[in-house]
Amino acid sequence: MPVVLDAGRIGRTLTRIAHEIVERSRGIDEIAFVGIQRRGVPLARRLATLVREITGTQVPVGALDITLYRDDLMRHSIGAQPVVGQTNITFSIDDKRILLVDDVLYTGRTIRAALDALLEFGRPKSIQLVVLVDRGHRELPIKADYVGKNLPTSLSQSVQVHLVEVDGEDEVEIQE
Repeated sequence: MPVVLDAGRIGRTLTRIAHEIVERSRGIDEIAFVGIQRRGVPLARRLATLVREITGTQVPVGALDITLYRDDLMRHSIGAQPVVGQTNITFSIDDKRILLVDDVLYTGRTIRAALDALLEFGRPKSIQLVVLVDRGHRELPIKADYVGKNLPTSLSQSVQVHLVEVDGEDEVEIQE
């Protein structure tokens, strides 16, 4: 299981993405981060902290659970029931530029579900996608606006993101 990003590289990657967001933004007061449960949420919080350190402006952060919006939820009538997480968006997304944050972009199905879930909360001015890792193999026409690392993988491999807030350590590894 080779580690492709260690804690230091993850930190530098998020700092680079935060600077890119600030550079491309016309008015930081219009943006808000929404992290997809589970690992997108701590990444969104880290990015918001970095943007605040760069600009001095606090950016709102929300958490979005997409469990009930997944297209694979009812494919198997028998088995474990899905665990529904918490959505916590305490600000209006209307007319905001939402930065939707996830750890890995793969087929695009998670992002499609997140878009459906997010639009239940209002009508943002725009939605941009931020991912730590883009591994390719898209099934849907979805492309990230901000990518930490492009990591071409085979279909038999998986990319595992570990974050201190969830797993006790920061690293990204490829598993066979």
